Amino acid sequence: MAPERFFLELEPPAATQASWPHVVIVGGGFAGLRATHRLIGKPVRVTLIDKRNFNLFQPLLYQVATGLVGQADVASPLRQMVGQASNVQVLLGEVEEIDVKAKELVFNERRYAYDHLILATGSGSSYFGHEEWRATAPPMKILEHANEIRRRVLMALEEAEQTPDPQQRKVLQSVAVIGGGPTGCELAGSLIDLMRHSVQRDFKQLRQSDCKVLLIDPGDRVLRAMHPKLSEAAGAYLQRAGVELVLGGRVQQISDRDVVLTNKATGEEQRLSAGTVCWTAGVRASHLGKVLAASSGCPLDKGGRVIVDPDFSIPGYPEVRVVGDLCAYSHTPDGKPLPGMAGPAVQMGGWVAADILAKIEGQTHSSFRFSDFGSMAVVGPLYAVADLRGIRLSGLLGWLTWGLAHLAFMPEMENRLSLLLKWLWQIGTRERDSLLIIGNRNQHMGVEVGLEERERSGPHADAPSVMAPAEAAHGPESSPPPPLAGSAP
Repeated sequence: MAPERFFLELEPPAATQASWPHVVIVGGGFAGLRATHRLIGKPVRVTLIDKRNFNLFQPLLYQVATGLVGQADVASPLRQMVGQASNVQVLLGEVEEIDVKAKELVFNERRYAYDHLILATGSGSSYFGHEEWRATAPPMKILEHANEIRRRVLMALEEAEQTPDPQQRKVLQSVAVIGGGPTGCELAGSLIDLMRHSVQRDFKQLRQSDCKVLLIDPGDRVLRAMHPKLSEAAGAYLQRAGVELVLGGRVQQISDRDVVLTNKATGEEQRLSAGTVCWTAGVRASHLGKVLAASSGCPLDKGGRVIVDPDFSIPGYPEVRVVGDLCAYSHTPDGKPLPGMAGPAVQMGGWVAADILAKIEGQTHSSFRFSDFGSMAVVGPLYAVADLRGIRLSGLLGWLTWGLAHLAFMPEMENRLSLLLKWLWQIGTRERDSLLIIGNRNQHMGVEVGLEERERSGPHADAPSVMAPAEAAHGPESSPPPPLAGSAP
């Protein structure tokens, strides 16, 4: 028998707020946080719900995975960011059900009413029907994943230091990164730099020349979403740094020490050996999109994203808005959906909050117009590529632009300062901030990031697929940098 669900009755922080419209925002990522900020101090009561108590700056998660910065440098507690506002309440929990007819949602086994609902729950990693690969090739969507990747790479080097077999040492000193989008390139470039400098300075039995990173992608070049010249420049830099580009192959099998590919052109099978395997090849929309569709009948695209109206609402329910990676927004001049990046998510969240305020006050609001500032990716120390509306930069100038953009969009000043100091320290000394090996293997791989257990066991579980990595509808990368490159908010 299902447990009885009670209403979650919370008194407004101030008596004057009792009559104010109640705006519930689900998700404290880029879109949800921006919407919350826009509503602070306005005549609305805001409830921000998230299953974690912090906002994660996902574009720099690869730096946690490679020891450049610590996890506190890329995450900030939500209560410190917005919880002190008089009209904002932060609640910890995961929304399980949505009743659009009753204007209620269920979380923590309790029902909660809303007047306006903003869903901004982002996305998770997709293995294209091969969930069995997750434990062997961890993704990079949450802090636990980044810590697990760092632990595996460092443990492989420690094991190699004590391995007498030279061939086995070479395998342990190799990492395979699956997915050649911005996240994959950033991770690969940082990993080869980490391993080569660590081996040179800190290990006695290992050779720097044996360190190798394999960057695997089914396309004919890395960073396929960027201009071919920038893609070529990034690929050439990675190869000079020691990254081996493995292009044109579909992943068929992943094990602890091997990745099996099938060449798309010839059909030949290729087996690659690596001591550590990482996954950055695909993303999927939050499961909450399916929950909303079951309640409202709203349409979903192939990637599970909610197809929204021009004001980000769903048909028949104008009080429900869907933003960020969870929505499929195609009301653009060229009809192409907005990409799942941090830049669009931030703009969506701010516009929706302003539109809700305009409707409450009976005013008109201008239509949403996305400003595309371009895309960028960092592929090594002091080297990045950037395409800023046709202005193409690479090398040191690209890296400076990338760094300034990330510092500007970091939500907390404390994080900006700590990041800047650690970047300068790393440039001057080549020492990394966080190279601790903590926890046990797979300790955090079971951490749920969005009703995953229910999704795997329920009728909406992913069906088996033979799609190659990076060929899903949502694109090859999981968390490119904002706002000029993408991220999964």
